[in-house]
Amino acid sequence: MICVSLGRARHTRMIAEHQFLVEQGAELVELRLDFITRAVNLKRLVDDRPGPVVISVRRREDGGRWNRSEQDRLVLLRSAIATGVDYIDIEADVAAQIPRYGNTKRIISYHDFSGTPDDLEELHAAMAAEDADIVKIATMANSFEDNVRMIELTAKSKIPTIGICMGEIGMMTRILANRVGSPFTYATFSSDKKLAPGQLNWKDMKRIYHYDSIEKTTALFGVIADPVAHSHSPLIHNAAFIEQNVNARYLPFRVPKDDLHKFVDSCQQLGIHGVSITIPHKESSLQYCTQAENSATGIGAINTMVFADEERYGYNTDYRAAMDCIEQSFKVQRGQENSMQGRTALILGAGGVSRAIAWGLRQRRCDVSITSRTRQRSEMLASEIGCRVVDWDQRHDQKVHLLVNGTPVGMHPDVDHSPYNSEALNQFMVVFDTVYNPESTMLIKEALQKRARVITGVDMFVRQAAYQYKLFTGQDAPTEIMREALKRATSPVQMD
Repeated sequence: MICVSLGRARHTRMIAEHQFLVEQGAELVELRLDFITRAVNLKRLVDDRPGPVVISVRRREDGGRWNRSEQDRLVLLRSAIATGVDYIDIEADVAAQIPRYGNTKRIISYHDFSGTPDDLEELHAAMAAEDADIVKIATMANSFEDNVRMIELTAKSKIPTIGICMGEIGMMTRILANRVGSPFTYATFSSDKKLAPGQLNWKDMKRIYHYDSIEKTTALFGVIADPVAHSHSPLIHNAAFIEQNVNARYLPFRVPKDDLHKFVDSCQQLGIHGVSITIPHKESSLQYCTQAENSATGIGAINTMVFADEERYGYNTDYRAAMDCIEQSFKVQRGQENSMQGRTALILGAGGVSRAIAWGLRQRRCDVSITSRTRQRSEMLASEIGCRVVDWDQRHDQKVHLLVNGTPVGMHPDVDHSPYNSEALNQFMVVFDTVYNPESTMLIKEALQKRARVITGVDMFVRQAAYQYKLFTGQDAPTEIMREALKRATSPVQMD
């Protein structure tokens, strides 16, 4: 069950949104009375409510907006209980001052916006002793290990417990609440206003993650990155799982660079069967594999890891997808050793995607040049792969058959820039932009104007995701479902 949090200044608008939410399937609504700047009319708020509500009056130190006296706040909480509301949220330090009355259930809560305490078990026990029907602990996640401790606490608690780690690192605790036995989780109604760090929109919880059907047997996959909230991988993988009726979910895992070892060590315990890997972990993840495919070893980076018992298998589906796209565009046989011999390529950027593409092209005997704003990175990549280096300022002077953009230039919201001057483009080139949001980047638009053949980031992104899906599930991916989901998400016109 999802508790949707509302915070509004006008009573009438709050009631209207409350009714709308229940009709749309939100089973529980939190009314944040600390957001109301005038006198609160409790009767008007809760009479004839179409579904159960949680009343909260949050202090500023607990992340709220209450700016009147503490005595007034306690009176308001007691009055809410007297009106017969379904749930009342009471902070642990004032719980003894607000006695139980009627059928209102007591949520005893604790908030820490700086970190996750070491003594979670002791804290939980003290809160449970305050005549709690539900214990709610919301703390800031500063490491992935905080998530693991919070999930363990929630899963083994004998009293119903909502254990939330706030912030982007802690998003998984919100999505997996039902899986570990929480009575409900919290989401926000507004897509652009969050009442707590890391809070997801309730529509995303239902449409992307299908929260209500996540259970203990649901296999978990995800993407690890830092940051991770921008990733569209959860959208397309979950759409594929639902299409093929696979009992699995794909989550965003924000893993700081120095936290990677803790994440990998926790995967088996958490029931994570495989992950996609992106910045900044592609190269460092390789060392945690017990086995890796030859291409991953040659590239020196992976973007996929699959867990099976004690084994950790590493793959690079960026390489596979990029080569498929390039070989199709040049109309050469897939996987042929010398398929790109006699052709030249210029790769913009020296990151993980550029590394995978450069390695694949060199395996096919293509003459590859690397250029980036940081010449030292270009030289390092070139020496490892066997490429030439071109100064960034001289990139337009090269005569090439294939131009690859492996930089983020042109990615949303920086959609009005291109990493390559249009005057240097021509109809004899193939232009490959690995940026997928938007699909029609400035580089792609200008290449089409010059009648060049193009490969878009969407082409590559869907192909690499489809390879990952096959590695995760053993099934062929529904690529058209994935492609349509990605295109809808990245379209400049959002119909909702």
